[in-house]
Amino acid sequence: MTPADMDFAEGQKLAAREIALAFGVPPMLLGLPGDNTYANYAEANRALWRLTVLPLVTRMLDELRSWLRFWWPDAELSVDLDKVPALADDRAALWDRVAAADFLAPDEKRRLLGLAEADA
Repeated sequence: MTPADMDFAEGQKLAAREIALAFGVPPMLLGLPGDNTYANYAEANRALWRLTVLPLVTRMLDELRSWLRFWWPDAELSVDLDKVPALADDRAALWDRVAAADFLAPDEKRRLLGLAEADA
């Protein structure tokens, strides 16, 4: 490659990195060199979901919910975090911490995990 070609390639990498950062996507998920502030791809993927995807989806659901309430006043929309594979480790850690909490009653544990209370 000529020096001009190498400079053009570096400019493309820099532009891609800036665009990724503007949209809240960790550059390492796009395979861009440099700026690897996360220990691994799993951590970068978790950060993408927690810091970018979920806030955007929550904002969209809030707007859609307010629009739907004109026709269905009791409409509720939410994200099912149990369906997000990138957050499975966080979910497993929460289950482990709640299971190890001997001072909590079973119904309190179920509430903390987002489950319905057990029938008596």
